[in-house]
Amino acid sequence: MLIYHIVLPEVWAAAKDKTFYEAASLAAEGFIHCSYADQLDGVVERYYSGMEKVVILTIDANKLTSPLVSEPSTNNEAYPHIYGPINTDAVTQAETRAVASVPANA
Repeated sequence: MLIYHIVLPEVWAAAKDKTFYEAASLAAEGFIHCSYADQLDGVVERYYSGMEKVVILTIDANKLTSPLVSEPSTNNEAYPHIYGPINTDAVTQAETRAVASVPANA
């Protein structure tokens, strides 16, 4: 199963050559936020609309060494959460994506 994690380009650049990646949310909330494919656009729109670019990490959940739990989050919809660091050998792709800007008058 594939899941996805959104990260800022400079954060991924600093982490991609390491054995493990730890998002700030791991220390703050105890898990790393991820999404299923059909949730990506909504997450980018909700949380990253002010950013120029993001990196979408494709993660092979079968290769994770940390526990993965699908649990209710935004709008009571189930999202995948990783309870520990992401071993970078589970990341199968890192795609840089431009984020569409939201007009100031929107």
